[in-house]
Amino acid sequence: MTPLHYLSAGEALHLFRTRQLSPVEVMRAVVERAERVEPDVNAFAERMFEQALRAAAGAEKQYGPGGQPRPLEGLPIAAKEEQPLAGHPVTEGTLLRPPRTARETAIGLGRIQAAGGILHARTTTSEFCCMPLSHTRRWGITRNPWNLETAAGGSSGGSGVALAAGTAFLATGSDIGGSLRAPASFTGVVGFKPPHGRNPVLPPAGLDTYYHHGPMARTVADCALLQNVMAGEDPRDPHSRLPAARIEFGDVRGLRVACCPVPGDFPVDLEVAANTRAVAQALESAGAVVTEIELDWTLDLVKQALWAHFGTGLAAEVLELDRQNPGVITPYCQAFARKGVENIVDAETGRAVEAAIRERLDAVFARFDALVVPTLGATAFEAGEDYLSAQVVVNGVALEHFSDASLTPAFNVCSEHPVLAVPSGWASNGVPTGVQVVAGKYEDGTAFRVGAAIEQTVGAGFARIPLTGQEFPQMRYDL
Repeated sequence: MTPLHYLSAGEALHLFRTRQLSPVEVMRAVVERAERVEPDVNAFAERMFEQALRAAAGAEKQYGPGGQPRPLEGLPIAAKEEQPLAGHPVTEGTLLRPPRTARETAIGLGRIQAAGGILHARTTTSEFCCMPLSHTRRWGITRNPWNLETAAGGSSGGSGVALAAGTAFLATGSDIGGSLRAPASFTGVVGFKPPHGRNPVLPPAGLDTYYHHGPMARTVADCALLQNVMAGEDPRDPHSRLPAARIEFGDVRGLRVACCPVPGDFPVDLEVAANTRAVAQALESAGAVVTEIELDWTLDLVKQALWAHFGTGLAAEVLELDRQNPGVITPYCQAFARKGVENIVDAETGRAVEAAIRERLDAVFARFDALVVPTLGATAFEAGEDYLSAQVVVNGVALEHFSDASLTPAFNVCSEHPVLAVPSGWASNGVPTGVQVVAGKYEDGTAFRVGAAIEQTVGAGFARIPLTGQEFPQMRYDL
């Protein structure tokens, strides 16, 4: 029998409705699980267990006679600390400035609460949410439960770990360069970057077309469940002009899918590429028409777009804070800021390279309905490593910078495209690998349709691992 803390959200809701299980039982199971594994994985920046148990008791009544349970009624949901929750501190993982108390709740979190979801914990991030690492001087090291010597990715790493370790049923994250998708890949869960405007964000962040709030879950269906609650227009976000997309699951027979195991000159580990090709074969067996393609992107092109976007904003702010408070910042954050300022690309050049990136992706979607590419080129990052002197090696070649192993940022440039990150298998170090399912502009349903087919056929991730009361056999550590 599946342990309570590893039930899917859909299974839990069914058991709640049929009175076979209580939200209080589930919340207690999650709290007990957290008390057991948190010392090892360190995914939580804030615990709200007592109020969550009280809320679970209230949710239990909604499943009784005369109750009216809402879409997420009674589910334990972890929220990324960067996303404000009224009355709670927001630090973004830094000691460079004092915590501020949020006066307003992030739009997505408010919708989760209105739908009956219970926010029982807030999860760790990288400092200033700027890198795909999962440690800070404020919270310490967040570790990947599949291999405690490795990182969970960032900046939504705590949310990915909470799902993988069984301390949340659903979780939220944000994504400005891959921060939903990178930790989803490393922790073997599902993360969705919606098209810009689908999920409203409080100002001024919502004005940044690279920036998105989105859902994370252990299964594609659970991710869709949370996405359908978070999505839709809100007057506080002028970019949220898109209505909530109707996400339906169906087969992929006849769907035209492009697969690019090694985009352009991006470094991709041989195991990651092999697992990506296995995904393509699985989709083909499910009836999709799959074609392996070349994607004419270069690492330098994408980096130019990123530095044009980030170099004069966050990077300059961080360096000024570092000047005022020397020796406080994490080395990787300081290095990011310095690199951003040193590599400033002017706005006109930035727009030109963004246009080139978009044009090359448009050429793909002129022929195909979906694109499958790896999420990360590397199989792991070492937990707690800043990667200043030590470099990430892919296929025997040391990368110039560890973030070059991320294949996610180009799809923040192409922000109208929904991207679903799903597991593709495991590397020999025990850490999951993942792929990104990219759909046409605003075609959310296609991304989920293909992602569900991958989940059902590949056999990777939580949806396919049999749970019989024991820990997952793939886990290298008994938590």
